[in-house]
Amino acid sequence: MSSLLLVRNGRRAISVIGGGRRGTNALSGVHPAARRTIIDLSYSAHFMDFQGSSIPSSMKKLMVNKLSPNFREAVAMQTVAVPTPGDADLLVRNRFVGVNASDINYTSGRYDPSVKPPFDAGFEGIGEVVGLGLSASSRFTIGDTVAYFTSGAFSEYTVVKAKESIPVPAVKPEFLTLLVSGATAYIALKRLGDLKEGETVLVTAAAGGTGQFAVQFAKQAGCHVIGTCSSNEKAGFLKSIGCDRPINYTSEDLAKTLKKEYPKGIDVVYESVGGSVLELAVKSLATKGRLIVIGFISGYQSASGFPPFRGDTLPVRLLQKSASVRGFFLPHFFSDYREALGSMMQMFAKGTLQCEVDCGDLSEEGKFEGLESVFRAVDFMYAGKNLGKVVVEVIPPAVSNSVTPACKAATFTRRCRKSETHQAEAVFNPQ
Repeated sequence: MSSLLLVRNGRRAISVIGGGRRGTNALSGVHPAARRTIIDLSYSAHFMDFQGSSIPSSMKKLMVNKLSPNFREAVAMQTVAVPTPGDADLLVRNRFVGVNASDINYTSGRYDPSVKPPFDAGFEGIGEVVGLGLSASSRFTIGDTVAYFTSGAFSEYTVVKAKESIPVPAVKPEFLTLLVSGATAYIALKRLGDLKEGETVLVTAAAGGTGQFAVQFAKQAGCHVIGTCSSNEKAGFLKSIGCDRPINYTSEDLAKTLKKEYPKGIDVVYESVGGSVLELAVKSLATKGRLIVIGFISGYQSASGFPPFRGDTLPVRLLQKSASVRGFFLPHFFSDYREALGSMMQMFAKGTLQCEVDCGDLSEEGKFEGLESVFRAVDFMYAGKNLGKVVVEVIPPAVSNSVTPACKAATFTRRCRKSETHQAEAVFNPQ
């Protein structure tokens, strides 16, 4: 995924959609809360804190203290003072933070070798504004709900530039899925996929954070969609969001299945795994096929960060089929970001786009709750156990008795789906 470099190179995209004055929100369909009038500004030249007793003096945050692709080895929990926002900043109390495959690319120093430890971890969060600078008050007020991606998200409180904050109608983890995962699928398929009705599209890791969106957008374009996954539960989920042919590669041979059922090849591949899966995708392309590379998660935990790839025959294979391999890096498409995010927000509001989140309720140790569970969440994702976007619910001490039920609904849905899967397996696999 290109998520992390958005922090450094994609700020213009954020300012495009988050920098307007209140009441002129760039995201159509999002209605900000009524603004509170600030009467006494004598104390607020630098920092305003509505009912300041709600903000503790210290907080927990995760820091990268050693460069390593092993997240547990690289990152440690620290207790530090709650930061004070500058004149153009917001202080956000994080309610949910997103976990991404590229978090370990960041902890290993692959994105910017000049950055040395210690530095902040995490880059995607959503929460309430609890403090802000005077200039920032022209766009936001205390109590606003915002989403963002910037370094330092794995923290109970994060300072975010007002112009890089995205107003959202509610503190729902589903909005986190749109910032990078959804935007990557939306823009990549629109700009590089050249999808045409009736074409065949293969999405690898289809039940993951970005794969789930690629499936839905390809289906909306009138395509026949194939999605790879690692369990029958995930296959059931893919069916529920419109995937025509889920392939559980733990029980089916992916290469044989594609060759047998799709002898003419695949028109478009949305690929995020890398290695042998990428090699197979190249071999499976149809004439004039397009392969979009948005990541290669299978290699992120290695020392190099890259999975082995035998590409010596790549030029010949592409030439023989007039096919192409296209790389996608979200910061290079920031001009498309506003339209993409606005469109997805509208679809979500209308119920035509499903944003699946995995809060870890079905993991062995239970829900991902509190910053300490970020370590478990990363392990959970790399073990391939997640269904949808991995999200951690952050509960600062001041709001420990106010737990958002959003993940509970997602968990109920997944448990119901898992039960249905077991029932189906009993029918097709009687003892």
